[in-house]
Amino acid sequence: MQDPKTRNAAIAAAIIVLGFGALWLLMPRIMLWIGAESPAWAGVFAVLFVLAFFGVFWLRARYQQRRDQSSNR
Repeated sequence: MQDPKTRNAAIAAAIIVLGFGALWLLMPRIMLWIGAESPAWAGVFAVLFVLAFFGVFWLRARYQQRRDQSSNR
């Protein structure tokens, strides 16, 4: 049986992955729409999308680490 913290972390990760997965499915249309104006902006969007994916998990890890440290005091 999982404790509530582990279960909540798994649920949050699943929501994040599903959200980015939905956007990933729309990525070709978005890239073509942005690329019609400028291929460089389409590339910038793709890079920002990948950075945002990892950035969300990094921010969540920092938040959990701070929360865990404050509860141990």
